[in-house]
Amino acid sequence: MRLKHFSISFGEQILKALADESRIRILNLILRNKEMCTSDLEQVLDFTQTKTSRHLAYLRNASLVTSRKLDQWVFYSVKDEGADLVNQIFTYLERDSQLQKDLETYDILFSNRELAVNKLETRRWIAP
Repeated sequence: MRLKHFSISFGEQILKALADESRIRILNLILRNKEMCTSDLEQVLDFTQTKTSRHLAYLRNASLVTSRKLDQWVFYSVKDEGADLVNQIFTYLERDSQLQKDLETYDILFSNRELAVNKLETRRWIAP
């Protein structure tokens, strides 16, 4: 479902949510990676768990992100209703150096995680 009725109050919520650099950085990572868990956001952005959770709650209350829980992890994604608007806003910000650096940091962390998982799986098959 896409955003059908854009009202002043909804617009105000969105603009307030995007009035903070931390929330813009979080939303950009979630948007570009489709879904992210809180701990990954903390690592990439070098935020505390409290700061990350506070900003995610703000984005959730503004109806920009939705969450799903899997075991002890909470994964966030951009809410379908506002996806078009969020995509459009972030097309103007895609060349921002801080946002690009965040994405590069995530790519490095994700790559290292994939290497570690592969190494663990390889060790499991090669018993001493």
